[in-house]
Amino acid sequence: MLYYVWPLALVVLSNVLYQICAKSVPDGMNPFASLTFTYVIGAVASFILYYALNEEANLIHEYSKVNWAPFVLGLAIVGLEVGYIYAYKAGWPISTAQIVQAVVVAVLLIFVGYLLYHEAVTWNKVVGIIVCLTGLALINIK
Repeated sequence: MLYYVWPLALVVLSNVLYQICAKSVPDGMNPFASLTFTYVIGAVASFILYYALNEEANLIHEYSKVNWAPFVLGLAIVGLEVGYIYAYKAGWPISTAQIVQAVVVAVLLIFVGYLLYHEAVTWNKVVGIIVCLTGLALINIK
């Protein structure tokens, strides 16, 4: 059970910290300058963890397995992070911005799962989409 739960617990904790940090980037600081510092810290942490958690670590060998995904993931991460920073600078509340994007992403990923990975679109998922969109409408009522 722990093997199944700990990765999502890490994602939840990291996402809460991420949102707090994205909201806390100084107003006068350029978001891209902030991200360069962020990525240096992330690269160093990844490098240390790679060697700390792998007895037979061979980074060059791992790099030989690379495909298109890490390149596009890098661009997607920049888009996510700078998007959040600009959203918070534009005035989005921390309690709303992440929820709005999560609902939209959740709905879109149901269709992505169906189209790219042949995952079933069940009635539960259709009802979930309706509930998500209803929640999205409710959360944005002024």
